Amino acid sequence: MSTREAESDGEGEAGGLRKIIHIDMDAFYASVEQRDDPDLRGKPVAVGGSSGRGVVAAASYEARAFGVHSAMPSARAVRLCPDLIFRKPRFDVYRQVSEQIRAIFLEYTPHVEPLSLDEAYLDVTADLKGIGSATRIAEDIRRRIKAETGLTASAGVSYNKFIAKLASDQNKPDGLCVIRPNEGAAFVAALPVRRFHGVGPRGAEKMARLGIETGADLVAKDLAFLRAHFGSFAEYLYRAARGVDLRQVRANRPRKSIGGERTFFEDIEEPEALRETMDHIVDVVWERIERAQGRGRTITLKLRYADFKTLTRARSLPHFVTEKSEFSTIGHALLEDLMPLPQPIRLMGLTLSALEQGERQVAREKDGQLSLL
Repeated sequence: MSTREAESDGEGEAGGLRKIIHIDMDAFYASVEQRDDPDLRGKPVAVGGSSGRGVVAAASYEARAFGVHSAMPSARAVRLCPDLIFRKPRFDVYRQVSEQIRAIFLEYTPHVEPLSLDEAYLDVTADLKGIGSATRIAEDIRRRIKAETGLTASAGVSYNKFIAKLASDQNKPDGLCVIRPNEGAAFVAALPVRRFHGVGPRGAEKMARLGIETGADLVAKDLAFLRAHFGSFAEYLYRAARGVDLRQVRANRPRKSIGGERTFFEDIEEPEALRETMDHIVDVVWERIERAQGRGRTITLKLRYADFKTLTRARSLPHFVTEKSEFSTIGHALLEDLMPLPQPIRLMGLTLSALEQGERQVAREKDGQLSLL
């Protein structure tokens, strides 16, 4: 990329557009394990449970080459890759590395919105170092992450959060992609709808039956058509297909709830896989609760079925939930009450609300997927 290209990100305050960077660590959990154990480097590694009811939490790129991915039952992962090496998650280590990376972000902007331990949005419209170019800032951050942690990160640079996140996945691993305002609509139009956040395999199949396979196909459908087939998801699809996203990067905003969701690569319905996924969600969400010093009385389970219908079930308590064991027990009880499920699910989420917050606030975690499970 030339200097001229790097300086002309196309974003600026004068035109009312923002300079947004989405940083996404490459195979974060698995990469940390490979960094800390040289014997694992270059080998297929999965983080998660290796037992019969285990689920892959994260996979190295060497494992992904065999078709192994997160949320896949461990037994199937081993069938795809017989030499797969399993490691148990070390959340304390991942959290420490994540905090090290976030400290780098904060040297460039106070507007950092973490989505999970491995990714974040940065608004660098007015950066602290006076660099002026979002592209150069992204390049500098990636260089520093590699030098200071030994890990690689991919970055997307654009004028809104939706496109920046898509761009960060465009040249993975260890890649950079810049989408300027005059390129946004064309970029989205050329993408398969499966790349849109929230559109899983079953959703993509449904869209294909309706003649929607790319962003361009989606643009051709009016809002009434999308509402008829996708309900409340229609507004998101309508805006996304046009490269529109008005959400701001929000750092340290007060929370009404703490939770997380997991969108699956493949819909699941087996009871053991559902329970194992719940265990992983509990682990990640409880880590967020502890960092936020949050206490709440209401636990809500969210399931999205293969046909996009969403179901929620909640339980409110007369006391604050202060123990992970209670949070887990109630989450599992809400799930067990719904089994057997009438159809496979493509998303599971768990949230703690009715919060009494501690004095220390942390950045808002991802409302969307738990990308590390």
